[in-house]
Amino acid sequence: MFRKLFIAASTCAAFAALPALATDAVQNPLTDSATWQDLRGDVVGELEIHNGDKLLHVDAPYRAHDAATVPIVMTQLDLSTAITSVTVVIDENPAPVAAILRFSKAMAPLDFEMRVRVNQYSNIRVIAETSEGLHMTGRYVKASGGCSAPASKDPELALASMGRMKLRMFGQQDVQMSTPRRQAQIMIRHPNYSGLQRDQITQLFIPAHFIDHMEVWQGEELLFTVDGGISISENPVFRFSYTENGATNLTVKATDTEGNSFEQVLPKSAGS
Repeated sequence: MFRKLFIAASTCAAFAALPALATDAVQNPLTDSATWQDLRGDVVGELEIHNGDKLLHVDAPYRAHDAATVPIVMTQLDLSTAITSVTVVIDENPAPVAAILRFSKAMAPLDFEMRVRVNQYSNIRVIAETSEGLHMTGRYVKASGGCSAPASKDPELALASMGRMKLRMFGQQDVQMSTPRRQAQIMIRHPNYSGLQRDQITQLFIPAHFIDHMEVWQGEELLFTVDGGISISENPVFRFSYTENGATNLTVKATDTEGNSFEQVLPKSAGS
């Protein structure tokens, strides 16, 4: 469904928070965009898109502190239907489809955070898929230069630590629910080069090299997958809530555009 533009990346306490969310939503809603009108057909084809403001709250800064690591927080509001996938689109980025995320039932209701690059002032759209169709919401973010911002480490050092992973676990949530919900954060060391950055010594462009697929498993149960492009930030970080199944570890499997594979079993006890 979302393949055409995605290929371009290879080449270059919910109810308690509702009043606050409603206030935030007024500050930087999606704006009219001629760019989106051009992109829409390639992203979703002729499919109808419903307004997603009542399904999902998206939080992103109006003015980003760092255009290379802009946080996006997705919090499900309507709990009556499951969100099976989300496509994140940054209208004005060189590769507009930043990521396609697919979720298992254990991820419902959705509470998910990631970090992206924003190349110039742009809408960040989140298109959620449910059994009732597609629903879109998002934020307008003022940021520039995120895709070409210099990497934080020397290329040799970045490649030396590539693939290392770290897990943080947070306290039990939603204690009134029949099954416990936990929150976790996974960080993967990877430069995620966009192809638009320059080596600070040679001033030559660093070839694009980024994580293109990632899976997170809870024991033998798949929690979610990420198919990503150049718009996901350096050293990707994902924070999420999920329903526990009794497994003692999370396993992360990832591949990148250079054919590298990374896999690590992360004990929950070590990340607490």
